Amino acid sequence: MSLGSALTVERLHVWRGSAHVLRGVNFAVDTGQLLEVRGANGAGKTTLIRTVCGLVHAEEGRVSWRGREVHADLAAFHAEMAYVGHDGALKADLTGEENLAYAAGLRSVITRREVVAAVERVGAGAYAGRMVRTLSAGQRRRLALATILLSGAVLWLFDEPTTNLDNRGQALVGSLIAEHLASGGMVVAAVHQSLMVARDNVIELDLG
Repeated sequence: MSLGSALTVERLHVWRGSAHVLRGVNFAVDTGQLLEVRGANGAGKTTLIRTVCGLVHAEEGRVSWRGREVHADLAAFHAEMAYVGHDGALKADLTGEENLAYAAGLRSVITRREVVAAVERVGAGAYAGRMVRTLSAGQRRRLALATILLSGAVLWLFDEPTTNLDNRGQALVGSLIAEHLASGGMVVAAVHQSLMVARDNVIELDLG
């Protein structure tokens, strides 16, 4: 790891047409830390997460991973990063387990035992064998959480991770994040309300 923080964002400016969505955003996240990105609807939370991922290009500023600008080697950055957006990116005509095996298999060889373990960890065992198009939004969100568990990524990026989840599901998100931080991982999450994680390892960014 570089001498500085693992993930740094410096003076980030992003426009959408004539709208100046992100205005000089700065932050740093290191091992064992969760960054909660807050702000009103339209403040740019999703744009920020997608810019960090490398899915959106900033007009000004830089995103660096381990001391190197991410676009210098986007494939290497993506190998250590996993992203879950609003829709979870699940394929509707595959089963939950097929989705997990496919997504994880893009990164490394995965066994069915590992898939089943991830499914059970997120409480999706009862429906993981069904086509995703038959599942509720909350069930799909739990499967999306399983994909990030199987990714092996150090950096987790979330856009509203508790969307469509009941109280138990929201508590699950908090416990998964806490476990990841305790094992040396890092998390950046766009949120409307604080996640259920111990506050001593949480930093906050308010986009206004």
